[in-house]
Amino acid sequence: MILKFFKIFSQNVFKNKLFTDTILENNKDFDIFFIQESFWSFIYSVLSFISEKGEDIVEVPNHLSWNIFTRLSQIKNKHPKVLTYINIRLIKLHFLLRKDILNYKDINLISFFNCNIMCFILIIIVNFNIRDNNWNPLYLHHFIYADILKKIANNLNLEILLFVDQVLTRCVNSPQDLNSVLDLMFLYTRLSNISNLNCL
Repeated sequence: MILKFFKIFSQNVFKNKLFTDTILENNKDFDIFFIQESFWSFIYSVLSFISEKGEDIVEVPNHLSWNIFTRLSQIKNKHPKVLTYINIRLIKLHFLLRKDILNYKDINLISFFNCNIMCFILIIIVNFNIRDNNWNPLYLHHFIYADILKKIANNLNLEILLFVDQVLTRCVNSPQDLNSVLDLMFLYTRLSNISNLNCL
C-alpha cells in the first residue's frame, strides 16, 4: 500500500464523549484523528498486587472504523491528553505506537511503513493555550508567545500547518468562554511532501 497524503482531523473534545462519538462516526473519510482532552470512562476494577482496592480499568470512546493509539497512565485521574485514531483502511501501513523510543503520556510517536520506508508521526499535547490571529482569523490579537513558539519550531525545522478549513479546534461548554483554535500542527519541513517518495 502506498500513501501520498494524509487527511487529518484535529480536535479538542473537552472530555465530551458524545462529541467524540459523533466525529468518529461522521468523518470516516479522514485518515487520522488527533484528539486532545479525551473522555475517559471507568469500566471496572481488577485485583492488584500494588493496591488493596484493586486497579481501575478505564477506556476511551472507540469505534469499529478506527484503531486507537495512546499510552495508558498508571496514575489515577492522570490520563493522557492525547489520543490518535487511525482509520482501519490504512491497516496495511502497519502503524505502531513506539513507546520503545519515547514513552510519555502526552506524546504519541507512531511509526508506519510507506513504500517500504519507515516514517513517523509525532503528536505532542501540552497546554500552550496561545490564542493568536496567525492561526485563528476570528481572533483579533497577536501575542509575543506565538512568535516564540514559531521560532522554536523553525529551529527544529518544523513548519506550522494552516488548515484548509479554518475551523475552531477547541469547543467549550461554558457560555463564559469562547471557542477557539488552540490545537496546532507542525510538519518536519524536509519531509513535507510524501508524494516525493519513489516507489518501485
